[in-house]
Amino acid sequence: MNYQNYLSITPEIEQALKEGRPVVALESTILSHGMPYPENIEFAHKVEEIVRGEGAIPATTAIIGGKLKVGLNADELELMCKGENIAKASRRDVAVYLSNGQTAATTVATTMLIADMAGIRIFATGGIGGVHRGAQETMDISADLQEFAHTNVCVVSAGCKSILDIGLTLEYLETFGVPVLGYQTENFPAFYCEASGFGVDYKVKDAAEVAQILKTKWDLGLQGGVLVANPIPHEYSMDHKVIDKVIDQALAMCKEKGIHGKATTPFLLATIKDLTGGDSLASNLQLAYNNARVASRVAVEFSKK
Repeated sequence: MNYQNYLSITPEIEQALKEGRPVVALESTILSHGMPYPENIEFAHKVEEIVRGEGAIPATTAIIGGKLKVGLNADELELMCKGENIAKASRRDVAVYLSNGQTAATTVATTMLIADMAGIRIFATGGIGGVHRGAQETMDISADLQEFAHTNVCVVSAGCKSILDIGLTLEYLETFGVPVLGYQTENFPAFYCEASGFGVDYKVKDAAEVAQILKTKWDLGLQGGVLVANPIPHEYSMDHKVIDKVIDQALAMCKEKGIHGKATTPFLLATIKDLTGGDSLASNLQLAYNNARVASRVAVEFSKK
């Protein structure tokens, strides 16, 4: 494969990978499409600080100038956070955007793909995509789930977004043999809420246990990713009855405006933020910070294997 020609890895990250030191991949869709400027750039710096504080190297990904970027400099980070003419790239878009020079933010699926190409095995995000409500009719299922099926990357997230059909999302992951590990919990989290009412496949006690499972899985040649479901810290968890009511309102507005496809999630998140008076954004920040901490600890433990 010639994908190395399309990878642009910062010297620091390249050196860390050569030496087997822990590296944590980070997405950029949360920056370009999930948060307003300049709050997003403050968030980006804070996440990278957290990763470094836990002993790992942050690797924020993006598509810029016909390259798959692994690690962004200050100017590139500013570019992604300002979000001007920044597309949202899932797997199907990668070849097109590389060919035409389109600048694009990376989703969970694309970040997994790029991380795998670079040799990064641990990735921290907010929440994964999944099966959308009403998918029985619309077939609206995130490409994130297919990426889990065949890409060897461990994703630490606060479960999946409450705007999705969580039960069907978990069924889809089970069908494709993706282990769902609850980080110190038996409950599958629902992004803004620490519990969704659904369980996980296995409860793990710490980062070392996650790292051992990853090593064993990939040593056996079992292809595909692992989802580590890491609940939002209790003090920042939102009342599920309140957030469910808000989500129903946002979904109704989405349908009324005829919004669909990749525009759906950014619209819903922005609408939920407005309807909660900004409380959902505060929760979003805290769960992402928490995921960065746990992912970094997993990366440190995995680097010892």
